[in-house]
Amino acid sequence: MDFPAELKYTQDHEWIRIEGDTALVGITDFAQSELGDIVFVDITSVGQSLAKGEIFGSIEAVKTVSDLFLPIPGEVLEINPEVEKSPELVNDDPYGRGWIIRVKLTDGAEAEDLLSAEAYKDLVGA
Repeated sequence: MDFPAELKYTQDHEWIRIEGDTALVGITDFAQSELGDIVFVDITSVGQSLAKGEIFGSIEAVKTVSDLFLPIPGEVLEINPEVEKSPELVNDDPYGRGWIIRVKLTDGAEAEDLLSAEAYKDLVGA
């Protein structure tokens, strides 16, 4: 299982990669392995400004549906078009081509409250 050190993590199993005033958000390798085969990603929040912890969409696997929570406050700019067409990318490459949304940050300082790779590893018992 992979835990890239340059990312920040949530207790809800999302990751965030901050790139200036925007960020990419996805689910962790641990989360995708727990969900199993992902068949659909439903993002209904494009264009909306959301608070930290608000639901920005859901992800559907063969056996379950899980809500997706925004790690820090921001405006949802776009959904990854590749994931819309091929949701299995979240399983195949969760930290690369399988990112889910791009967000414009409203308070990047809130990222300081997120988990480091080491802390997330401890959380999931890896």
